Amino acid sequence: MTDPTPADAPRKVAPANRTETGPFDESEANPVRPYIDLGGIKILPREGLNLRLEVEEQTKRIVAVGLDYAESTLQVQPFAAPRSAGLWEETREQIRQQIRQQGGRVEEREGPLGPELLAEVPVVSGPDSTAGKRLARFIGVDGPRWFLRGVIGGAATSDVEAAEKVEDLFRSIVVVRGGSPMPPRDLIPLRMPATPGSA
Repeated sequence: MTDPTPADAPRKVAPANRTETGPFDESEANPVRPYIDLGGIKILPREGLNLRLEVEEQTKRIVAVGLDYAESTLQVQPFAAPRSAGLWEETREQIRQQIRQQGGRVEEREGPLGPELLAEVPVVSGPDSTAGKRLARFIGVDGPRWFLRGVIGGAATSDVEAAEKVEDLFRSIVVVRGGSPMPPRDLIPLRMPATPGSA
């Protein structure tokens, strides 16, 4: 079965050398590396990396993986995508609109992984509900039949060294799309790792 792709389908957006530098498709990953298997993605453990699973309260399903590293946070989500069209162009536009609706500021720039959004998101925090702003970088890469989205917070939004470490972490992720048919934009199912500390 071939994907009927209209001529105006959004192009795939990914680093030119993605197959060598990541994020990787399962077929491109090094099979001997000790990945932490979270279903839809595999994470390469490294010193100082903390992993959190973000669970949707009603459904109890895991909707994102949070990674704390280099005084930064990286939230990642893998989505099913068409074989020949990308999702990052459209997703950036949706993120832009959401942030503007919340009263935030957002600018697009060319990052190490391709186009990314740098946003100032309004946040309300503390007991006295003080309004503040949080910097966030939205990154995304279109893979063969998947799209990997990341949101970077903390030091890596402004500190070059932390940014490089977090970008490297993002690039080391392996996306496991699986063979089952899935509508584009559906979250590829994530799961708990088998046992803590093992692949």
